[in-house]
Amino acid sequence: MQYTTNTLENHWMPFTANRDFKADPRLVVKGEGINYTNHHGDRVIDGSSGLFCCAAGHGRREIAEAVAKQLMEIDYSPHFQIGSPPSFELASRVAALLPEEINHVFFTNSGSESIDTALKIAMAYHSARGEGHRSKFVSRERAYHGVNIGGTSLSGLMKNREIFGSVMPGVVHMRHTWSPEHRFVRGQPTWGAQMAEDLERFAQLLGGRNIAACFVEPVAGSTGCLVPPKGYLERLREICDAHGILLVFDEVICGFGRLGKPFAAQEFGVTPDIMTMAKALTNGVLPMGAVAVRDSIYETINDAAPNGAVEFFHGYTYSGNPASCAAGLATLDIYEKEGLFEKGAALSPHFLDVVYNLEDLDIVTDVRGYGMLAGVDLAPGTTPGVTGTRAMKKLFAAGLHVKLTGDCALVAPPLISEKSDIDEIGGILRDVLANL
Repeated sequence: MQYTTNTLENHWMPFTANRDFKADPRLVVKGEGINYTNHHGDRVIDGSSGLFCCAAGHGRREIAEAVAKQLMEIDYSPHFQIGSPPSFELASRVAALLPEEINHVFFTNSGSESIDTALKIAMAYHSARGEGHRSKFVSRERAYHGVNIGGTSLSGLMKNREIFGSVMPGVVHMRHTWSPEHRFVRGQPTWGAQMAEDLERFAQLLGGRNIAACFVEPVAGSTGCLVPPKGYLERLREICDAHGILLVFDEVICGFGRLGKPFAAQEFGVTPDIMTMAKALTNGVLPMGAVAVRDSIYETINDAAPNGAVEFFHGYTYSGNPASCAAGLATLDIYEKEGLFEKGAALSPHFLDVVYNLEDLDIVTDVRGYGMLAGVDLAPGTTPGVTGTRAMKKLFAAGLHVKLTGDCALVAPPLISEKSDIDEIGGILRDVLANL
């Protein structure tokens, strides 16, 4: 196939400058290990694990074979009043990775669907316990919680919200946690825990008894790897407990070993009430997300319904899709057999050394990082995003894929990477950024 503007025109691409892309496409036609191959036959290192989802790298035959086998056994079955075994097995496997108080898993098809599901679970929980008046939700500036209406309402990124006026009402936003004092701080900043008091201020302003849930990414990912100050998440937990507010961790990016432990909840030692996940659940092979809840939430919602009645009126046609479950099970097998969470944790110091070494470049205005996730801020051009777009194109041409959000390069290599791979990623970043 010839890849020209005309042959590409019918696909309206997401989060893409479509006219610009189709005039000079960047296409990948193969993936193996930590590498892509573009349509010219050139190697391109995947420095962002796809979109933070391919933690086990590309071309994993174990996953492909598991999906093919599942498709020949049962390709599709609904999960409304009937079921198929893979979803129950995957739920058990996921629950085993979670904090011990969290043992019930609801399957979705993406992180965006997971967030909207978590919103509805919070509403259903409070309604079941006679507190249906809790209709307010708290999120943060610079948050990203997907692109469905609920997630867009929670998100604090201006470009994701500005033309969508009819979003969900009753959402307020705390400050984000980045401060100029945090520039080039490695890991968790020691200053900033007091910003959690924004939640207490909203509880006083709106009435804590009117707030249903507080949604946060433990490490804000797509906005630029904003690492929580020490004590910040702990204080959010205390405030939520004091007012009966559910604490929701959006672990779509942080989950499955990206920060070292299975989930950020364990890494930071703070257990939320609800956790959302997606991306690395299936290594990005098939769409799938999930919402995990404390046992008390599951039991409260179920016990409020009459025997034999549907307890939670929510779900998706593809919830618990057998093929996606097979991909998830095979992915979890890889994580366990290859010790990828532990490998990522061991590789993190070297990864952070390499990324933070970019600090001396004039164009780099900040570096933040934790585990195997880092954000590199670039000096903006005439308008926000100009520098980032130029960097993304030049990096791809030099053989490195990195996700750019505005003028921030997000680096998140697959957990199968070796030190030599990290060095190569750092070398390309240095060469390109030094000459932008």
